[in-house]
Amino acid sequence: MKPIISFEDFEKVDIRIGTIIEVNDFPKAKKPAYQLTIDFGELGIKKSSAQITQLYSKESVLNKQVTAIINFKPRQIANFISEVLVLGVYNESNNVVLLKASSSIKNGESVK
Repeated sequence: MKPIISFEDFEKVDIRIGTIIEVNDFPKAKKPAYQLTIDFGELGIKKSSAQITQLYSKESVLNKQVTAIINFKPRQIANFISEVLVLGVYNESNNVVLLKASSSIKNGESVK
């Protein structure tokens, strides 16, 4: 378990719902990944590198909603700037399973 944090610490993390509007292969990544373009509604379009190629085809994630942290400092991965962190959980095979809402949510809505 990680150290206990305050509710105020949690409030600093901006977790939002967005829809993947473009998916591209990312051959320059060290580990297999896709380059995702995600629509966060009024917050705009953001990009992310996601290591989800083992369980998801490009076609299966296109137009799907995902949960992401949008206020991390952008990170350069090879020749790509990842602006948001798409959230997932490692399964028993060490593959990422995406976290998503159980029903459709307006893009940009905040996770509380």
